[in-house]
Amino acid sequence: LSARPQPKMAGAGRVWRVGALLLPPAWRLRAPGRAFGAAAGRGGSSGRGRLMLGAAFALGGSAGLCLAARQRLREHSAAELPAGSLQLTLYQYKTCPFCSKVRAFLDYHGLPYEIVEVNPIMRKEIKFSSYRKVPILLANAGSPLQLNDSSVIISAIKTYLISRRNSLEEIVSFYPAVKTVTEKGKEVLEYENKYWLMLDEKETKIVYPVKEVRVEEMKWRKWADEWLVHLISPNVYRTPKEALASFDYIVREGKFGTLEGLFAKYVGAVAMFFVSKRLKKRHQLRDDVREDLYEAVNTWVKAVGKNRLFMGGNQPNLADLAVYGVLRVMEGLEAFDDMMVHTNIQPWYQRMEEVIQKTGV
Repeated sequence: LSARPQPKMAGAGRVWRVGALLLPPAWRLRAPGRAFGAAAGRGGSSGRGRLMLGAAFALGGSAGLCLAARQRLREHSAAELPAGSLQLTLYQYKTCPFCSKVRAFLDYHGLPYEIVEVNPIMRKEIKFSSYRKVPILLANAGSPLQLNDSSVIISAIKTYLISRRNSLEEIVSFYPAVKTVTEKGKEVLEYENKYWLMLDEKETKIVYPVKEVRVEEMKWRKWADEWLVHLISPNVYRTPKEALASFDYIVREGKFGTLEGLFAKYVGAVAMFFVSKRLKKRHQLRDDVREDLYEAVNTWVKAVGKNRLFMGGNQPNLADLAVYGVLRVMEGLEAFDDMMVHTNIQPWYQRMEEVIQKTGV
């Protein structure tokens, strides 16, 4: 799994084999608040109403639309994978924090994988799936298997890498989907055990020498999903200017047709500016949502502490990778630059970049 094939074009379509090479951090390259230049994608177009809904909700969702970390993509063909290795295909929106979490995990563990960029409006790339969210990971460790939900994906693949006693299919069965109904009567899928690694007693003691280590990791993985991620949209869409800058980058990096891109940029920016205000109210954020972001980030840094490089010690654990994956989606935007200046996150964040770059190459 550690062998890294040489770059090669993967052919037509939005499919890439991904490495972990990262661009220099945005706050080292430019002044805060500098917007990216506009660019539109290629392809067909859809109706204006669908575009408005797609831009505002299919991309953003209840968790909000987020920006991907800047990273270089290396292209490899699946045929170059070593025989018998784990073959992975990630269906994603590049501008999704949950997808970013999965990429951070795969990159850190040096796992080659293909990316299929999903059109956030038509979503025809995931037409095969009854599960209509991203990320979706197709994994083949002898037989094809679909994994849903970012935390399930991470826990299941991590378990598989540590313990080969069970097949990947059996491991995934330990994370059953359960339908629940929200207070508003909406039916949603929840995945049981998704923050657990399914290890035997011996394996558990190796990975988690003391019980508190496991409890801490699970606590902060859940915190990243249930709190940190909800601070992203209100911050990247805080003002009309920031919303437009966000969608400018989203359109350039996402899979949009030419007209889709133009509508998504301007209509989506306006829509998400107002959506972010509703999210702010829903999550009871302060008038200045930056303060909530700063407080959350400094809370994380305090939890890591001064006596260890990462929450995992000398190497990141799954909580480190989750928090890093969520935060890096803001790279290139004013919110990210402000966070770097006004919090204590920068040393940890730089260490995360460095270790992922080293282990992923």
